[in-house]
Amino acid sequence: MSEYGTGHEAAELTFTAPPPARGGAFTRTWWGQAWLKALEDTALDGQQVKAGRRHARAGAVGAVTVRPGRITAVVQDRDGTGYRSDVLVRTLTDEEWDRLLDLAVDSAGHIAALLDREMPPHLVEDAAAVGVDLLPGIGDLDPECGCEAWDHCPHTAALCHQMARILDEDPFALLLMRGRGQRAVVDALQARSAARAGGGAPSGAAEDAGAREGAGVERAGVSAAEAYALRDILPPLPAVPVPAAAPGEPPSLDTETDPEPGVEPDALEFLAADTASRAHRLLTELLSGRPVPPGLPAAELTVSEDAVRLAAGRPPSWVAARLASRTGRSRAGLDAATRAWRWGGAAALAVLEESWTPGEEALARAAARLADAWEDGERPELVRSGAHWTLTGGQAQLRLGEDGRWWPYRREAGGWSPVGPADRDPAAALTTAEGAPEEESADSRTFRIDR
Repeated sequence: MSEYGTGHEAAELTFTAPPPARGGAFTRTWWGQAWLKALEDTALDGQQVKAGRRHARAGAVGAVTVRPGRITAVVQDRDGTGYRSDVLVRTLTDEEWDRLLDLAVDSAGHIAALLDREMPPHLVEDAAAVGVDLLPGIGDLDPECGCEAWDHCPHTAALCHQMARILDEDPFALLLMRGRGQRAVVDALQARSAARAGGGAPSGAAEDAGAREGAGVERAGVSAAEAYALRDILPPLPAVPVPAAAPGEPPSLDTETDPEPGVEPDALEFLAADTASRAHRLLTELLSGRPVPPGLPAAELTVSEDAVRLAAGRPPSWVAARLASRTGRSRAGLDAATRAWRWGGAAALAVLEESWTPGEEALARAAARLADAWEDGERPELVRSGAHWTLTGGQAQLRLGEDGRWWPYRREAGGWSPVGPADRDPAAALTTAEGAPEEESADSRTFRIDR
């Protein structure tokens, strides 16, 4: 992505063309879906919309330029002919912007979500309640194309599909289409926040807080996550603390005193070291802003799940043997469980070890996902057994979790092995299952399971 313009605010944003989309839905966010729904409701010919989706999926849309009131790109036909395509969107008036910004500054959660590249549903609903439409509706996406079509053609439909992918990553692009870019929005919010902090007219939330304070009720405040997300709006926050490079040394229980019956010093030392390592890793992940690995914040694991978590940390062999024995697993079964755990924690372990039969509603949702994942004629032949869909004549399998996610499995030496994390898109999960190479590590050699 690049920016062009003068001063501190970009007059337009140009998004480089992403790689062609492989299988699955074109957008993963509710606001991207709302954008495409506006296209489908506006276009008079649904076949043009489908043709545009195929164009976009094939990578026919070039770089997309977003400016107030308009998006533009060059879209190529199958014969290589390029057409300049534009889609026009109404910009908000200054009065509408004032209403929208007042709504946003009244809620720390709205601002935090926007800065985190999320479009909060309540902001859209609240804005609509005061007459400001952020997302487009029927007739709001006005097409202009060099092919001289008078309605949406495959080129403008392809541009809209590509724009949905852009909105997934940066909802501020929608605000720029409506007339103001990110910097202008942030500056306006900062000015409003400063005015209110300096004695301007308090918001309804501030009045409520003041009334509570006058009555001797402690203010609830906002969450730490929201406060940190508002760092560009509010006064500077203290620097984020830097965690130690490594966890501390666990206590040594090697003493001359005989332990109490039933107390094993070696086992206690191992558990103390695991606790210190886990706390250090969790703190490091949280402070760095990276996703917390599966299973780390385990609040209420079962004994069996916690044994697998411990085994996934590659403990000494005597610990692994003890964990397998105490949970009724063979060493091969524990190896299988730990491999699943590393891909997705307790949820992945349940998919490996527990059987469930989807009901009619779950099967209907799964069928809809599978139907949308591939273009007509491209869907592979899958045979279902319970919650497992196996590729006919292949070495790949999809397992449906109770949360609706798809887990990739691959047949190795007669058994099925988990080979990747879950995905909402069955096409992406199947690609992982088909492309996963057989590993030759000690863990994978001992992991063979028939289910």
